[in-house]
Amino acid sequence: MSDHSPLFKLPQHAEPCPLCHNPLMIKSGKNGPFLSCSAYPDCHYIKALHQHDNTVVKLLPDQACPLCQSELAVKNGRYGMFIGCTNYPACHFVVHEQDDEPAAERIACPKCRAGHLTERVNKFGKHFWGCDQYPKCKFLLNDTPVRGSCICCGFTLLLQKKLGVYCADKKCGEKQPAD
Repeated sequence: MSDHSPLFKLPQHAEPCPLCHNPLMIKSGKNGPFLSCSAYPDCHYIKALHQHDNTVVKLLPDQACPLCQSELAVKNGRYGMFIGCTNYPACHFVVHEQDDEPAAERIACPKCRAGHLTERVNKFGKHFWGCDQYPKCKFLLNDTPVRGSCICCGFTLLLQKKLGVYCADKKCGEKQPAD
């Protein structure tokens, strides 16, 4: 066996860099694989290998888009399932989740006092609570907010954690007595 072929062959990409005409290389980043120019850092060309296109799961023929009257469809996108217009990208209509909580039960944001705290899900599926006035207000919590005031500092928001209820103020953080 005199043939000295490598155990693994790295994938090579046939198309050259459109900016400097050097070969493109497949690299891996936090959002997955991508093509990058081999002349980096002199050339900064990159291109995603996998586009995050929305795929249609099911058409909803009985429901029309209120903006363009096209059909609506259940789609699977980067952040999960949603209902959107089939005329995308010409029409950007998306059905947003309805608030199940009445306005009286919503918890006001303690930072800006203009918004309310809403439960959200990040791209990794982790739940958190943030102000609905984002990006103007960047207040967020990783634990479930509870209406009430701290007995130590008077902060107007409490957090429900595994071991009990605590003050939401980072400076205080005191455990609250059980009711």
